[in-house]
This record gives sequence, C-alpha cells and structure tokens, in this order.
Amino acid sequence: MTVQTPPPSATLAETMLDMGRRARAASRELGLLTAQDRTRALKAIAAAIRAARPEILRANEEDMAAARAKGLAPSMLDRLALDETRLEGIAAGVETVAALPDPLGRELARWTRPNGLDIARISVPLGVIGIIYESRPNVTVDAGVLCLRSGNAAILRGGSESAKTSHALADAMRGALKSEEMPVDAIQLVATTDREAVGHMLGGLNGALDVIVPRGGRSLVERVQAEARVPVIGHLEGLCHTYVHAAADPQKAVDIVLNAKMRRTGVCGSTETLLIDVAVAATLLPQIAKALTEAGCELRGDGRTRAILGDITPATEEDWATEYLDAILSIAVVDGLPGALAHLARWSSGHTDAIITEDAAAAEAFIANVDSAIVVHNASTQFADGGEFGFGAEIGIATGRIHARGPVGAEQLTTYKYAVRGTGQVRP
Repeated sequence: MTVQTPPPSATLAETMLDMGRRARAASRELGLLTAQDRTRALKAIAAAIRAARPEILRANEEDMAAARAKGLAPSMLDRLALDETRLEGIAAGVETVAALPDPLGRELARWTRPNGLDIARISVPLGVIGIIYESRPNVTVDAGVLCLRSGNAAILRGGSESAKTSHALADAMRGALKSEEMPVDAIQLVATTDREAVGHMLGGLNGALDVIVPRGGRSLVERVQAEARVPVIGHLEGLCHTYVHAAADPQKAVDIVLNAKMRRTGVCGSTETLLIDVAVAATLLPQIAKALTEAGCELRGDGRTRAILGDITPATEEDWATEYLDAILSIAVVDGLPGALAHLARWSSGHTDAIITEDAAAAEAFIANVDSAIVVHNASTQFADGGEFGFGAEIGIATGRIHARGPVGAEQLTTYKYAVRGTGQVRP
C-alpha cells in the first residue's frame, strides 16, 4: 500500500496539517502543468486502475465481508460493491474526464472600458479541495480525477466501510502520477478512519483547504455545513419526486416510474415519492403499482392512494420527508399540477424532480416553477448523474445556490480571476 502514512510519533493534528501543506504545494505545481500534461496523467490513472484490478477487487471483497458482518442494508452494500463491470466503468469514466475540454484558462468574458482598460474574466482552479464522503469507493476516483482535470489538489476522506477499497484505488492513482512525474500529493487519501480527521478538515488545515465538498447522508452534510470554517459546496439528500400528470402516456409512466425507483434504490437520484394526478389515478396507479410490487417495492400511500390500491401501508409525514435509499416508495394522489407543485414546495429537498406528461405547456410550467437543481421531463430521475450529463464523473449533486448547482464536475470546480490590461492609465 502506497497511501502515505504518518510517522509513529506524529499526532493526528500534525498529520492532517502536513497533508494540507503538501496539498498546497501540489496545487502550485499543478498550476505549472499544461492541459496536455493533465490529460496524460488522467489517461495513466485509467490504465493504472485497470492494471490494479485484482488488488482493488480483493480489497473490495474484504470491505464487503466486513459490511455484511455489520449488517449493512442491501442498498448500502450495493453502493459499496465493485465487480469487473463496475471497475471498468470507473476506468472508462476517467478516460471520459480526460477527453473533456480543459476547464482552465477559458476567457469567460472580455470588455474594454471607456478609459481603454481591457478586462478579461478567466477561469482558474479553486485550489485545494477537501472531499468528505461515505461508503461509495467510486467517489475516491471521481473526486480525485475531477480535481486533477480542473487543476485542483484533493484531500479525500472516505467512509470506514470502503476504507480498503479506497486505499487500493488511491494507490493506483498516486502510482500513475508518480510514473508520469506529476505531483503525487495532488491526490491524497486520509489514511485513518478516526472521525477527528473530519474535524481537522472542517477547521481548514491552517488555511490549506479552500473548499470542502461533503457527499453522504443528512447527518454528515449537516455537520459539515454547521462546523466548516471554509466554503462548502453542499450536497443534501436526494428526496426525489416523480409526478405523473393527467396527460401522461400510460406506458411511459409505468416504465419511467419503475426505473426511477428500482434501477438502483441506493443512489441519490432514486425517486422516493410518486405524485399522481387525481384525474388518472384510478386507472393508471394500479398499473404502476403492479410493476413496482412485482419488482419487490414496498408501497406506502395517502388516503386516496389506499382507496385505489387497497391494503398498503399508510404514509405518514415522516414518509414524505424520508430518503429511503431502499425499495420503498411513498405515493400521494394530488389535485393537478397545482397540487403537485404544492407538495414539492413543502417536501422536496431541491435535488431532482420529474414530470411525466405529453402536455408541453404543463411540462414547461413544471420546469419553470420547481426550484430544484435538476428538473426532468419524461425521463427517469436516475439520470441525475454527472456521467449522464456528459461530465465524465461527479463529486456530487450540489443542492445549494452558491457557486455550483446540480452535478459537480470539473468545470464546477473552477473559479475565475480578472486580467486587466492597460496602456499607462492612472485613475483621476
């Protein structure tokens, strides 16, 4: 294992501060690299992940065995699990990021003032980014390579459940950087699972961290937002909704809802609440419910839903506020588009919400009035993913309104500076 380990005498605080210093130095080195250099490093990382396949999958088997022994839920096990296909998908995602247009040095705007000053706004890296995440080992790679593509150094702190897998993946990435004579400390993984390490990161590592990105459940995100002394790109829970409008195509409704809920129940883009228009509920809801129950989904409904479907679990207010990340779906019958919008205004987490309809005006009204990071028409909420947006990968889905919103890819990990060019002007 090549993940850096502290000397035995070092305290955790000293170790974390040292990581911060090394990350800051690496970020300066990254600033000297060309876009071609970063592309070469990313391609080397993809190759290194493929070459390390046996070690990575073996580490994942150990993490999975420990997770099963702890009794982790099936949805969490699914997030943690890697196999040949998923690992190849991770490597291919790195290649996609490598092929993206370079986000740095772009001239975002340019203008000339009446006094002749030429002013340009140019994209630059954020600097050093701390990513705190839970049990998804793919985030180790996604975060590392997106930071590299955008010229940022990354300090990664993954969850204990995926520790061995994340270490194996970080080994591969750092090895590739070393082989390409790139700054190895551009990607660092916190070796300890001690939760105090998170506290040190939230403190900013003595000014070394520029931004923190939390990716995980509500408790993690709330802690980061409450305690961080550096800016946070927030990722709240994916309390996603699908609304079946009165003008929905019945077969599309069945297919989309089934996919939105059951394709992978443990991802943040999984639909957790189905809203169905009262005008079509009596005829269409039984068809949708049949497809869901046959796929193994537990249904919970309001009074009007239970009047149609019969003996299902009553939905409570807690259900409307719950991100299940499991094969459970809450259902509400709503009074048209206004009823759907009212439910979303109260309960949506602002992540991803969808409408299924053939009425273009209703679709546009939904898109205009739903204040979520991602609003979808006639497609599954499970498309809430950076890869599906063409970003190659993502660090998370930002649900805030400052700096980034929606999938956070390489472009969203940049800021800008102004270049002001004069010909001798002085201010009167």
